[in-house]
Amino acid sequence: MSDANHLLIPFAASTADGCRHALQGLALPHLDRLLGRLAPSPALDAGEDTDFSPPHERALARHLGLPAGAGGTTPWAAWHQRVAGDDGAPGTAAAFAFISPCQWHVTVDRVTLVEPAALALDEAASRQLLGILAPWFAEDGITLAYDQPTRWRAQGAVFDGLATASLDRVVQRDVRPWMPDAAQARVLHRLHSEMQMLLYTHPFNDERAARGLPPVNAFWVHGAGRLDTRPAPVPPPEMPLALRDAALREDWRAWAAAWAEIDAGPVARLADHVAAGGIARLTLCGERSALAWHTAPRGFWKKIKSLLSPQRFADVRDQL
Repeated sequence: MSDANHLLIPFAASTADGCRHALQGLALPHLDRLLGRLAPSPALDAGEDTDFSPPHERALARHLGLPAGAGGTTPWAAWHQRVAGDDGAPGTAAAFAFISPCQWHVTVDRVTLVEPAALALDEAASRQLLGILAPWFAEDGITLAYDQPTRWRAQGAVFDGLATASLDRVVQRDVRPWMPDAAQARVLHRLHSEMQMLLYTHPFNDERAARGLPPVNAFWVHGAGRLDTRPAPVPPPEMPLALRDAALREDWRAWAAAWAEIDAGPVARLADHVAAGGIARLTLCGERSALAWHTAPRGFWKKIKSLLSPQRFADVRDQL
């Protein structure tokens, strides 16, 4: 169950030209109403769009009590293992990662990671592919296990302290600036090359081609690390993903439509909750930074100021 009184919105704004155009004339009345009743949190989570960890993942990590740096060292896979009550095989390094099978589209000057959902992998196909690749990974001390069609769990010493870029950073982008450190992840770089050669002519992809499906020719490692202590269990915030999904597709018309739906849905509900005297938190995340607000007692003059010059989304979106 999520915390309905903490709303965390990924990709609330972007530096992309298409987003700036979509923002023109975009009305978010409930968000403006909510911002007018909340107090800004003192700390801005300022970052860059080149950070391995995007702002929404850093904000979620802080909420859950996990390491929340920008360098891509939040151990998301290990945390999921802990939540599931599985700390890995006894006697082995308790370092985990997620591995997402994907397609790399290679051109003369780019190696683009295509959105994994576009592969249309179902559980049966994903498990079949896992069975093909697992022995190769096992030779390097990496154990693979099925989790979701486009996400497997991996365990191995190579993931201990390994900085990895979030999948949200890499989709539809050139993968090369986002690869893990070559010296620290030499094994993974070699496996990338071996998997590409293996899958290039493998019957698995021949069967997919016959059905008009794109090939699976690569994988992406993310969420790596070790989790030495178990954070106190807390319900996650409410986190709508429609803006994220549209932004990763660079579909800014769909992004604007998603913002309107979020404004009329969870934002409006939270604004009504605050207006009725309830406690709430709001976190807006862009591609660089995140801003947060919370309910706090307001004196008479602060109330007057908020009425005369209320804070609006247009005032803060460029900071994201």
